[in-house]
Parts: sequence; structure tokens; C-alpha cells
Amino acid sequence: MMTRLRLPVLLATIMLLPVACASTDNTSESSTDAASQPTIDDSRVTLGLGQSTQLSDGSQLSYTSLINDSRCAPNVQCIWAGDAEIAMRWKPARGNAQNIHLHTSPQGGATSSRIGDCTLTLVSLERGIGPKATLSIDATPDRNQG
Repeated sequence: MMTRLRLPVLLATIMLLPVACASTDNTSESSTDAASQPTIDDSRVTLGLGQSTQLSDGSQLSYTSLINDSRCAPNVQCIWAGDAEIAMRWKPARGNAQNIHLHTSPQGGATSSRIGDCTLTLVSLERGIGPKATLSIDATPDRNQG
């Protein structure tokens, strides 16, 4: 009787072993996938929700959350285009971190914020649960020049 019970358990274990190994391999591949890294193009950076990037001045910029998204859906006629708001965290090389909220519409709130000697602007925000944010990071001109 014991032999009959052990055989099905042993067969089930052997059959599940390749599935468990395949699952582990897929996880390690996706964690090193280039698509999970921030995209940096000149003075623009595209961050996925939860991603961070280090800026040239040694500071770190993180996309912490999508606060709300009331934008009009594609192919739908709306009275107002709506607004989306994201939360960012900027940690300078020295000093205290700063929480920043950026909007897709100036009617909703600030679309730009000053971070150190730069201006951070939300250029675009994809749609979805964890939308990627494209941000512009521009050096703020020195007020004494000119």
C-alpha cells in the first residue's frame, strides 16, 4: 500500500521539476533585460514605475508612483482632456531628498519642477497601470549671465 502512494508522488515531483527550473530561468532573464533599464537620450530620460536613474551631477531621480490618471481615453470625445499626476523623488549628491509631483496638464498642476541647477519637466506619460514617464532635464540658465 505504501508503494502505491509513493509512486504517484514521485511521478508528480519529477513532472513538476522542469517547470520549476524553467520558471527560475525566466525570472533571471527578465531581471537583466535591457527593457527594464531607464532609457536616457541626451537631456531626456524615460523611467518605468519604480525605476531610478543617476544624473550627471551625481543625484538620483526615482519615479515612485502614479497618483492619479483622469485623462480622456483614446478614441473618446471628452469635454476636457483630463490630467495625470506622478510622484518623483530627487536625491541630490549632498543634502535632503525632495518629493516632486508632476502633471500632464498645466490645468492640473505643475508640469515642471526645479531640481538643483536643472528643470525637470514631464514630457509624456504612457497609459496603463504602470505607465512609463518621459522627462526632460534641462540646465537652468544662470541668472547672472546675459
